[in-house]
Amino acid sequence: MLSILRKARLKDKEMRILMLGLDNSGKTSIVKNIMGEDINTVSPTLGFIIKTIDYDGYKLNIWDVGGQKTLRTYWKNYFEKTDTLIWVVDGTDRERIDDCRQELEGLLLQERLMGASLLVFKNKSDVAGCMSSEEIRK
Repeated sequence: MLSILRKARLKDKEMRILMLGLDNSGKTSIVKNIMGEDINTVSPTLGFIIKTIDYDGYKLNIWDVGGQKTLRTYWKNYFEKTDTLIWVVDGTDRERIDDCRQELEGLLLQERLMGASLLVFKNKSDVAGCMSSEEIRK
């Protein structure tokens, strides 16, 4: 993350981070963990949540957007001025890994996300049966 901040060299030192992924991939848990909040009280995000972190002189605005299938058509409403896209993959969800890939491939074609840095997070790697990073890359 620090290398992305240095690369950005934003004049106002403010960065918009869009966190997307399929439902139940763990986006909100990751954000809550970063914020030092209790992750035992997570419920599905029905819309979006914005959290702000001050890090190394930068203001990071993290947009955590719900991943339910019915909400994905609205993702495009959050693309404007995105500096970094974080795509969260549920490492235990073998049944939907192809859906996960297709959604990410669709996002990478979006003109309004061109120029944004991309980070892919594999979540739930501490759970037995989690896919390897190599399996997810295929």
